[in-house]
Order: sequence, then C-alpha cells, then structure tokens
Amino acid sequence: MPLLTLPNPGALALSLRAKALVFEDPRSQAILDRIRQLSPSDATLLVTGETGTGKELVARHIHALSHRRGRPFVAVNCGAWSESLVESELFGHEKGAFTGATTSKAGWFEAADGGTLFLDEIGDLSLPLQVKLLRVLQEREVVRLGSRQPIPIDVRLIAATNVDLEEAVTARKFREDLFYRLNVATLSLPPLRERPGDILPLARYFIDLYARRLGAAPAALTAEAAARLLEHPWPGNIRELENAIHHALLVCKGSQIVAADLRLTVLQPKAASSAPPSERGTPAASQVRPTPQAASLEGALLALFEQNLPNLHEQIEETIIRTAYRYCDRNQLQTARLLGISRNIVRARLAQFGELARYRASRGGVPRAAFEAGEPRST
Repeated sequence: MPLLTLPNPGALALSLRAKALVFEDPRSQAILDRIRQLSPSDATLLVTGETGTGKELVARHIHALSHRRGRPFVAVNCGAWSESLVESELFGHEKGAFTGATTSKAGWFEAADGGTLFLDEIGDLSLPLQVKLLRVLQEREVVRLGSRQPIPIDVRLIAATNVDLEEAVTARKFREDLFYRLNVATLSLPPLRERPGDILPLARYFIDLYARRLGAAPAALTAEAAARLLEHPWPGNIRELENAIHHALLVCKGSQIVAADLRLTVLQPKAASSAPPSERGTPAASQVRPTPQAASLEGALLALFEQNLPNLHEQIEETIIRTAYRYCDRNQLQTARLLGISRNIVRARLAQFGELARYRASRGGVPRAAFEAGEPRST
C-alpha cells in the first residue's frame, strides 16, 4: 500500500495538517498518477483541497520524485505570520532594515535555493505582498528588505490553498496575474469523504502509530466501528480521522475498538461552492445538524434581542472571538480556522478588544511562544 507520512509526525501534534496519505481508493490512485506526471517538471504547481487533505504530503512527495530531491524542501504556512513579519520571512532582510533587525537574515526563497518552496494558504497573503511575490516569480530573484542588490534564486514553487482562488480574484482579494502565474500546473485533492477506499487503511495506520506511542498492543476495529468510520462525512478530513482513532485507543477496553469509542463531530462538510445558491441552503441547515446547544444559543440571542441593547452586534462578535481565542489556548491561527475567518481579522479584533494587551500583561510582557507564529519548517 503506497503510504506518505511527514518526517517525525509525532512532533507535530498541534498541527492541523494531515500526517499520512494512502492511495487505495481509485480517486487517490489517479492522484498518484498525476503526481508522477508533474514531479519531473520545474513548473509552478497549485495544489487545492480542504484543510487536512494532505497538501503538504503531496508537495513533499513531488519534491522527492523530482531531480531536486536531496536539495532543501522548505514548507511555510503563509497564514501563520503577521502582516509585518511575512515580507521579511519571505524575502529576507539586511541588518538595520527595521527596528529589531540586528543581523542580516535570508528569507524562505533563499533557504529553498536549489530545491522546493511550499507556500501553504497562499490565499492569505495581502495584495501588496502578492505583487512582490509575482515579481520574484517573474524575475527569479529576490531583494532583501533594506537592500537594493538582487539575489538570483533557483526554486520550484508549490503553492496550496483551501479557498477558491478564482472566486478570490473575482472578489478582488487575489491578483489575477499572480493566479495565472501560479496556475501553470494544478492538482486537486478530493476530501476524505470522496475517497472512502482510503478511510480504513488510514485508520489501521493510525491505530498502529498510536498503539506504539501508547505502549499498547494494536486494537482491531469491530465491523460496527468500521461501518461508522465509512459513514462519517469527515469535515476535518484525515486530521479528524487521526484524532478519532487516537481518542478511541485511549478509551477502548481490551483489544477491540467499538463504535462507541469513536468521538465523531456533528459538523457537516461545506456545500460545494459550485452549487447554485438556491441549492446550498442556509449554513445552519446545510452544515450543522440541529443540537440542544444550537437551540440554547438561539434562545440566548432572542433574550438579548428583547433587551434592545446598544451596539449588540459588536458585543456578540467580541464574545464569540474572545471565547474562541481562549478555547484555542490563545492561538490566533487555530482561532481563525475555527471561526472560518482570516488570522489578520482575528488579530485586529483581539487588539481592538484589548485581549492581546491583557495577555501580554499577564505574562509580564513576554510574547506568545514561537509555535503560534508558525516557524518555517525545512528539511
């Protein structure tokens, strides 16, 4: 069974990325054939798919099959950096280029020279940065912040996104010229629910992985549990399946995983964006099953409406973002993904509400740990 995994997946427990990918389902086998076709080329590649479908795994495999194998592979999450830092991280900077730049630093393009640069969530880049990225792709050189000296680069770019860039272009949130520059070769990863032949092989892989990590003997799925896995829509894709198996191994009794051991979400997958609006329905009807929690929320909102409070929308928005931020252990990127908005919006609202200042004060002015910023990963 063809199996792709990340290097040292155990060190990435906080990531939303898929840590394994198999190609048992016919649709996955077609993807593997497509990967083999695209790997020898140096053409820029755009990989699309929902979060957790394995976009980085595909990018790593393409690099491993290419003539650039053995050279650097640098993976970067564009949505994990603040607007003020991402330009420096992408293109590098010279000493004194800005306050705090005490030394010169190479950017991600230079770090990946001779190899492959994987830019995930490229749709989160601001329009000014999109212009600069386009120039780098056209000229095949970077200019560090604070410098006028261009530095030639030899990098294959693989970009990935979980949003529809064509819609973003129409909405003027993404540059049309950059879209066509990225869209030289494309690879679309279907969600896990559309490749059911991969579900049980992945489940067995994660059972073996977490059984070793927990120091226990591998457990077997009962027929009922296996059927439950196959019926679930997997809105969180491979990462959700991994979490479900991990939880099942923690609570199962004996050497069998039964259906009751699987903790599966009630969220439904997003409706296809190609469906006409009349067929999509409302978000509440098409994406979430009615629950007691939803009824309680509706009742709380009705009670607030009856009070005719001033600035009610702002109060509700603040409560939602504050609560989500604390639920995500004050991780801005996770909060943005949970709410389905950009990290820049989350950060701006938190600053507006004073949440960031309060958090820094509670830590004696010490900034958030580096993992929230999202350090670039390279091999």
